[in-house]
Amino acid sequence: MGSFLYRLAGAAMLDAGMYEGIEADRHATWQATLTVILASLAAGFGASGIYHDRLSTFVVVTAIALVTWAAWAMLTLQIGSRMLPEPTTDVDLGQLLRTTGFAAAPGLLLIFAVFPRVTIPVFVAIGVWMIAAMIIAVKHALDYKSTARALAVCVIAVAISLGLAMLMGMLVTPTVAS
Repeated sequence: MGSFLYRLAGAAMLDAGMYEGIEADRHATWQATLTVILASLAAGFGASGIYHDRLSTFVVVTAIALVTWAAWAMLTLQIGSRMLPEPTTDVDLGQLLRTTGFAAAPGLLLIFAVFPRVTIPVFVAIGVWMIAAMIIAVKHALDYKSTARALAVCVIAVAISLGLAMLMGMLVTPTVAS
């Protein structure tokens, strides 16, 4: 448990060395998975700050957060290793899932979005923080020398992932008749 909390803190603090260690440790996969699940649950709980404690909000937002992260990770792998690789790029699915899983560590703080007056600012600030963490995770998972290339991969992947999340949200959210 201590190593998990240490890794969470290092990942949230954007420690490049921590991401390099996570990439190499095959035993960290379950910790990365747990990080994504907990961050998704925190997002679901935090979203109730807008929708006032509805169970359906919790379930839908949690599910959308999980699916969005999975799409983001898979897109990152494809874009980074096939479309924008560097000569040094050498990655497998496990390496990428471990690093990007821990990049979700700031998402644990989305639980504080439950307070109605800070819901939107917390989601925005944590979202930016998670993107910064993802850039570092991608740089290390894909063995990039260039942070700009990692940024490009993340921007493309997040744009597609958020589009998917918005589409899912529109499909599962009930409409209000006026």
